Amino acid sequence: MDFDKQLEVLVSAAIAEDVGSGDHSTLSTIPAESIGKAQLKIKEEGVLAGVAVAEKIFHQLEPGSSLEIFKQDGERMKYGDQAFIVSAHVHTILKGERLVLNVMQRMSGIATFTRKYTDKLKGYHTRVLDTRKTTPNFRLLEKEAVRIGGGINHRFGLFDMIMLKDNHIDFCGGIEKAIERSYEYVQHVNPGLKIEVETRSVDDVKRVVAMAKGKVFRIMLDNFTPDMIREALPLINGEFETEASGGINLDNVIEYAETGVDYVSVGALIHQARSLDLSLKAV
Repeated sequence: MDFDKQLEVLVSAAIAEDVGSGDHSTLSTIPAESIGKAQLKIKEEGVLAGVAVAEKIFHQLEPGSSLEIFKQDGERMKYGDQAFIVSAHVHTILKGERLVLNVMQRMSGIATFTRKYTDKLKGYHTRVLDTRKTTPNFRLLEKEAVRIGGGINHRFGLFDMIMLKDNHIDFCGGIEKAIERSYEYVQHVNPGLKIEVETRSVDDVKRVVAMAKGKVFRIMLDNFTPDMIREALPLINGEFETEASGGINLDNVIEYAETGVDYVSVGALIHQARSLDLSLKAV
C-alpha cells in the first residue's frame, strides 16, 4: 500500500466534501492573492500526531506552501505549545484549516490513548496491536496514529492477511477444514500471504497445533482469560506467534502481558479514543 497515494485520495475526497461549489466565506472576504501565516496551537495535553499529514495536506492544496515545525509527531504536548506555523495563500490556509484540525485532533487522541498502553507494557515481551475496528475511509490515518503512539499495525484490510475468525470457521465446517482450504488457496493465489486462525478454547488450540505447523503463523486466543492463556502457551511451545484478543483494557492489560503472550489486540485504541483540542489561528 502506497501511503502517500492513499492520503492524496483521502484529502481530495475530504476537500471536495467540505468545499463543494466553493469556500464562499473566504471567496467573499479575502483577495485571492493574499498571503498569510497561521499557527497550530495546542490546547490539551497528550501525544501529538498528524504534523507530517498536515504538511502533506497543505502541499497538496498549494505545492508552494511551507511549514515551520516546532513539535514532531510522537512528541508529548501540553496546553500552550505551538506545533507549527504554515505559510501559504490565505485561501489555502482557510480551505485546509478544518481538514487539518479534524485529522490532527483525531490522530492525536488515538496516539495519546495508544501511548497509555505502550507505556504500561514497557518491560514486558507483549506488544499491542490495533484492529480493523476503524472509521470507514479514515483507516489510513487512524492506523498511522496508532503507530505514532507506539502500537503495531495489524493487517490493514481484508487483502493483506488471511484471518480465519469464528464465522469463517463455522461457515466452512470446522477449524481444520478452514485451515486446509486457506493454505491451499494461498499456495495457488499468493504464497506470501500469512494465515492467522482464531481459537475459542484450549481444545481449539490443541487442534491447530496438531495440524497447522508451517501453515498458520499466528494463533489468536479469543476471549481467553489469563489463566487459559497460561494453559495454552505451553501447548503452542513457541511454534506459532500468539495474540490475545477480547476484553483487554488498561485495567487488565498487565495481567495479559504477565502470561508472556506475544501480542494483545485492542480495538479500543481507535474506537474509544477521544479527539484532543487543537486550533489553527492567524499569526
